[in-house]
Amino acid sequence: MLDADLRREALLHPQWAPDHLRSYERLEFLGDAVLGQIVTVELFTRHPDRAEGDLTFMRQRVVSRDACAVVAEACGLPAAMVAIAPKRYAAEADQLAESHNVKAALAESVIGAGWLGPGPEATTSAVLGSFAAALDAAPTRMRDAKTELQEEVARRGGNRVHYEITGEDGPAQARVFTARVTQDGQALGEGTGRSKQAAEQAAAEVALGAITGKGS
Repeated sequence: MLDADLRREALLHPQWAPDHLRSYERLEFLGDAVLGQIVTVELFTRHPDRAEGDLTFMRQRVVSRDACAVVAEACGLPAAMVAIAPKRYAAEADQLAESHNVKAALAESVIGAGWLGPGPEATTSAVLGSFAAALDAAPTRMRDAKTELQEEVARRGGNRVHYEITGEDGPAQARVFTARVTQDGQALGEGTGRSKQAAEQAAAEVALGAITGKGS
């Protein structure tokens, strides 16, 4: 848990902070670096068969503003920012809470605060849990498997492939999805993942392997 002062700083928007040094901006700077480090180590460990270029590409997807904004929303950070805003800034706070960039900044700021407060071990655990879906969905090569599969099928004169989620297992916080990719009603491959997108990517990897031998 963050102490009250650190939590407040992590959620304090520059627009109503006493000065920029006391807003979330400094913690955002730290959190950006911490997030990159944690994700880099995780991807390096997960994918021993991937080269530097592929790992860099994956990291860019996982630490993107999009991924950070999704995590911030899931953790309730925009609402928490609004809750501590001075009443005279209520309207601005509500509007800023919808901003993609503000959501991403909050995610990084809280990560930075976690590093200073609970510490590296707790922060690493929290980041890996919160970014699990993004880590699972990250393309494992410079071009994602779904795009490669569709292009390969088109090159061979085939029709567009389709994806369907065929199963869900596990508790809500650790759901595992199963996806199948088909073409003209024929199954090309199945895969599993912690998100629907990750499962579809895994299915595409299997289908690529069956068609061209280029899958993982």
